[in-house]
Amino acid sequence: MNPESSDNSLKRSVLLVATVAAFLTPFMGSAVNLALPAIGRDFNANALELGWVISSFILSSAIFLLPLGRLADIVGRKRVFSYGILLFTISTFAILFAWNIRILILLRTIQGVSSAMIFGTSLAIITSVFKPGERGRAMGINITSTYLGLSLGPIIGGVLTQYLGWKSIFAFLVPVGLVAFILVKKIKTEWADASHEKFDWKGSVVYGIALFASMFGFSKLPSAQGWIFLSAGLFLAVVFYLLEMKISNPVFDFRLVFSNRVFAFSGIAALIHYSATNASGFFISLYLQYLKGFDARTAGLIMISQPLAMTILSPLAGRLSDKKNPGVIASIGMGMTSAGLIMLCFMKADTPSYYLILLLLLMGTGFALFSSPNSNAIMSSVEKRHLGVASAAVGTMRMVGQMMSMGIAMMLISLYIGKNQIIPENYPQLILTMRTGFIIFSVLSFFGVFASLARNNKLKKE
Repeated sequence: MNPESSDNSLKRSVLLVATVAAFLTPFMGSAVNLALPAIGRDFNANALELGWVISSFILSSAIFLLPLGRLADIVGRKRVFSYGILLFTISTFAILFAWNIRILILLRTIQGVSSAMIFGTSLAIITSVFKPGERGRAMGINITSTYLGLSLGPIIGGVLTQYLGWKSIFAFLVPVGLVAFILVKKIKTEWADASHEKFDWKGSVVYGIALFASMFGFSKLPSAQGWIFLSAGLFLAVVFYLLEMKISNPVFDFRLVFSNRVFAFSGIAALIHYSATNASGFFISLYLQYLKGFDARTAGLIMISQPLAMTILSPLAGRLSDKKNPGVIASIGMGMTSAGLIMLCFMKADTPSYYLILLLLLMGTGFALFSSPNSNAIMSSVEKRHLGVASAAVGTMRMVGQMMSMGIAMMLISLYIGKNQIIPENYPQLILTMRTGFIIFSVLSFFGVFASLARNNKLKKE
């Protein structure tokens, strides 16, 4: 076999494995959103506990993404990636036997760790194999699989929940995980561009505790416990920075932020974008099933509008980012997302479903134009030995942003609804919670447009 043919075969294998893996957690996330009312009924769970079914996964992913991305640079990206798929499959299977809400939240936490192993390495592996001129297209296809998972999650998840119960969602994913594991084992190439460097265990532990304290504290605001945890997390973040600046092989090289303007502004834009958008699916799922009275299947068919637009347009956006300035494309995308969030602020209990579908399509278009060009900008701005860290940074910004978004949602639920179950008597409080949340998300997204444009200005200057 000639080198070119071998190279093309490796590219196809890597893209296939990464694409299958990219489908897993988005599908699960969007399907679980639809299943929350059913989970609440089965386990007699309140609104805050249902929030933790989502947040536990996001929090554990955020904590482990950066350390595992760095570890992958040292011990091998394929190795960490394959173990991540295996752990995901095992923990997903175990959820079928969860007997209460606490066990479910624990297993969702383990799923989050496995997700960090997958997403902390997948973009790095793609970047290792594909050259700059073809990288955006590959990332577009990979992200399309992510959005395909988001698209099919509400449909398949809604049907499975309605006819077979919410646990059937996880049963559906077990064979998909096994297929992904078999495919990755067939790849013989390994990537470990920092194999000669040491892993920063001390920094990783401090980072994990700092992030947990910050995110957990944020989710508990405005209580005294929330402020204590948040303050401790911010203090430990400063300690983490001081530690990392003193050692030669840090788990996160802050020089990437200070010397690489594209990396810094792209990361900030991603953090703001996900902070402003993630909890919208959580709110809309509750809105459709409680306030509009739709069953899980009908709600899923409505919610598919956003990920469907993302699925169709992501490959085009990725390809476009190979030819045009990715900062410009990403900024336009964030502007469209911001416009959709602003219009969601005016939703009422009697808002027509078609209005919501149009807004979801608008936000889906904005998301597609932002995501793959922004990832392409980040991954193309670093050296090979930092690809795992950069891939993990993309995932970390996404997960921290999602956790902040859910933290805002849970804080508002705590303020307006408390630990009560969602019943018709507190539907007005639910509407107020959603409206306040969308106002906050709109303001965040508005500032995110400027962060993305600032990155674009730096690209022009350089």
